[in-house]
Amino acid sequence: MVEYFRKALKSEGFEGLVFASNSGMSPALRSADGYFLTPLIYDRAYIPFLVDKCRELKIDLVVPLFDVDLPVLSANREKFEALGVTVAVSDPDTLSVCNDKYRMYLKLKESGIGCPETRLSGDTQENSFPCIIKPRFGMGSIGVLKAYDEAELNACISMCGRTVKESYLKYESSAEGVDGAAVIVQKCVSGHEYGLDVISDLDGNYLTTLIRRKSAMRAGETDEAVMLGEDDPGYDVLMRLGKKIAEALKPRGLIDVDVIRDESEDDPYVIDINARFGGGYPFSHLAGADVPRAYLLFMEGRIPEAKKYLKVTPGVHGYKEIVLKTLN
Repeated sequence: MVEYFRKALKSEGFEGLVFASNSGMSPALRSADGYFLTPLIYDRAYIPFLVDKCRELKIDLVVPLFDVDLPVLSANREKFEALGVTVAVSDPDTLSVCNDKYRMYLKLKESGIGCPETRLSGDTQENSFPCIIKPRFGMGSIGVLKAYDEAELNACISMCGRTVKESYLKYESSAEGVDGAAVIVQKCVSGHEYGLDVISDLDGNYLTTLIRRKSAMRAGETDEAVMLGEDDPGYDVLMRLGKKIAEALKPRGLIDVDVIRDESEDDPYVIDINARFGGGYPFSHLAGADVPRAYLLFMEGRIPEAKKYLKVTPGVHGYKEIVLKTLN
């Protein structure tokens, strides 16, 4: 993503890119033109530090790439806007749906959008097996388990709960106002998995959806995928789904949506929504999209021009390779 934004900046005649992280061990720091290290996201000094850096370095755009960061930045957007800084993040209400998988289920159900039946782990009701157990505020497939009977279900709920308490998932899971358990139980659905880049401008106006058919996954990220076009089966169904999600949630910028579709059924199931660039976006970029460049044009109100960077060449099949880089 850093490399994509660097190229976009140079294409539009802008200078420089600053990358922020809270760890000096981030390889992405070495790809940026400059960087600084921040306090931890939940540290009281985090937002004041970022605001000061935006003022000092004349930063124009902040693009969060980590789920935990989204609600913190969104709640403080006005502090950045007072400096003329655009924060590419959705409103708190939208994030409360995307980050909280139980609220996501309730919102999608209310909006007539398919989503696997979901309950809080503390709710008592008859279970159908197999079922999926996952953190309510999860990411990256952390703590996701599958149970085939009641004994496995109880063990999986316990194991998942422990994972939440021992990871950074504990912050949102224990936040004030979170009702019920930090673990959810979800009906297991079958079909092929797709990834959607649902794209709106930075004011929340829906523009388009880019669709990929996943072939392989690793640690919650897409490892191999092919981009779809209007001649592919199911394309129209998924395009309508992307627009419906955008209309229901009113996100700002790109959101990443994971979908399972059984071709024998009419409606696909939404299994996850990340209100940010996801690990599948590079496949869209590989096929010709340039959403980072579109972001720069959004900031200048050049929406019609930006639309030409929101298209892909169908049939482009990509895969990820592991690359080693030195950190010293």
